[in-house]
Formats: sequence, structure tokens, C-alpha cells
Amino acid sequence: MSKISRAALFEALNAYVVPGTQATLAALKAVKGIDVTDGKVTVLLQLAESYRDRVAPMKEALEAVLAGQPGVTQAEIEIGWEKTAQVEFKNLIPGIKRCVVVGSGKGGVGKSTVTTNLAVAMAQQGLKVGLLDSDIYGPSIPMMLGLKESPLGTPEGQILPLEAFGVKVMSMGVLIEEDRPVIWRGAMLNKALQQFLKDVAWGDLDVLLIDLPPGTGDVQLTLIQNAQVDGAVIVSTPQDVAFLDAKKAIGMFGAVKVPILGVVENMSSFVCPGCGQETQIFGHGGVKAAAARMELPFLGEVPIDLAIREGGDSGRPLVAAHPDSPQTRAFQGMAETLKVALKL
Repeated sequence: MSKISRAALFEALNAYVVPGTQATLAALKAVKGIDVTDGKVTVLLQLAESYRDRVAPMKEALEAVLAGQPGVTQAEIEIGWEKTAQVEFKNLIPGIKRCVVVGSGKGGVGKSTVTTNLAVAMAQQGLKVGLLDSDIYGPSIPMMLGLKESPLGTPEGQILPLEAFGVKVMSMGVLIEEDRPVIWRGAMLNKALQQFLKDVAWGDLDVLLIDLPPGTGDVQLTLIQNAQVDGAVIVSTPQDVAFLDAKKAIGMFGAVKVPILGVVENMSSFVCPGCGQETQIFGHGGVKAAAARMELPFLGEVPIDLAIREGGDSGRPLVAAHPDSPQTRAFQGMAETLKVALKL
């Protein structure tokens, strides 16, 4: 009988991709032990409870992988389950029909630019739209919308959101001086986010878009806990390393039962304004292909354009400044898709 190689067993197991995800057992650090007794191999895995619905095909596939290794006469998979943290949900904004969060998992992918133009596009389609910039430490949306004044208050003690291009807006950037840093810890941060929801006089809105800061931590969870979130939009650039972080955001939303309304590929290509030649600086199509593999809706691609950067710096979003551009048509198409998905 051939000698069983533990190294070969680990290699085969770690390469296995969990169905419905892009995550291998190695990435999940799921293989906790392998017992070899004569020709029988018993494997102990530790997985999140959210994977319970695919346990049968996983066991069948993994047992087949092990049975194909030299010397293995019998294979058995044992799985321990990690409980998903229970989250208490409440809704601090009951007067808003739909709430959509926009996340990326990492910074630098143009998420705030996408959110801003998407909000303006939805407002142009006749919806009553609100936009909450929840990046307390680096609020950029006020600059993108040309907002410099401070908001007023109501007699009841609420804050009146500012308005630009038909969108109601609230951000830490309109409450503090432009060059003043926010140095807060978790408790103060969470309280501020809750106030942005319950103490802002949003009024009658069809949809509130919440621009999430990068990451998958306390800020994101606080917002999801305190708003009745109807879905999430994920923004990524085409390269694999960017979508690797986007997948973490997708996983977070899945853990708290927030449906993914769509995935956006930003900076998908660049068309030279002089010669008209298209260059795929960050690659192209990677996000669409990954969305298809994960069975997620794909909202569209937004090419790089100098006008997008100029609009962000000048306070006049591309959708408003260049209504006939290909990028604007992309945003309008996304807005229409979301409008249908949210039944607005």
C-alpha cells in the first residue's frame, strides 16, 4: 500500500474553493486537523454557519478529492460550525422608503465618486434622493457637490440636510472646518453615525444612499444595525487585488443578510481624448466576470475620464456637467436598474 502524504492531503484540501464563493479552504483557514489511521483519512474543518446550506456537496467533493490521493482507502469530513454573531437591528429612519449602502472593502477605487454621480442620476430620474457621507475621518462628498455652507437646525433640534443637484446631503464635512481632523474612538464614532440617521430631518425620501468608508468593521456594522438597509452596491476596480477586498465587503453583507443589488466596475478603461485610443490601465472585465461567478448582479462599467476628476474637484458631478458623456449614460443605466430593483 502506498504511504499517505500529509503534505499532499493539506495541499489538495487547501486548494478547494467553497461553492458560491471565491474563497479556498486555505483562505478561510478552515483545515484544523487531519487524522490518518491505516488507509482512513479523517479531516476536521471549521467553517462559518453561513456555509451550512452547501455542506452536502462540499463533503462529497472533498471526500472524492481525498479518495484520489495515493494510499487513501476511506475518507471522512467532519465540520465544526462557528456561529455568526447575532446583531440587533433597528430602524432610526422610518420615513425613508429605501436605504442602499455603497461599499468597496478598500479605499482608492472611486466609491464616493460613483455614489455621488449615482445619487444625482437617480434624482434626475424623478426620485427624492438623500446622500449620507458616513466617512467620518475623510468626508469628501461635500467637495464633490460644491457644498461649503453649514446646515441649519429645526425648532425640534434636528439638523436640516443641505441640498445640491436635487439631492439632500449630510456629511461630517459640512459640520467641521475643512482642515480640522476628527480624532474619535469607537463609542463617539458610533454615536455620531446614529445621529446622522435619527437627528437629521431627511423628510420624505424615495431612497437614501449611504456612502460607506473603506473596510468591513464597526462603522459599517453600526450603520447596518441602525438603518433598515434594503441592499448594497459594491464598487471595485478591475484588478484582482481590488476585488479581493470587495469580496470581503460582499461577505460582510452576506453575514448580516443584506442583499447585493449590484457590482460596479469603476475605472474600467481610459480613452485618450487626443487620439481616441482605449487603454485598459487596470485591466478590464474582471469585476463583471467575478460577479458572474458569484451569481451577483452586474450594474455596469465606468471608464476613466478627466471630466470625472474635474467634476469632483470643482463641485459639479459629471452626470450634471456632461449629460451626454458615455460615463453619464453608464450612471443613468445603473440608476434605472436600481430603481427597478428597489421597486421605486
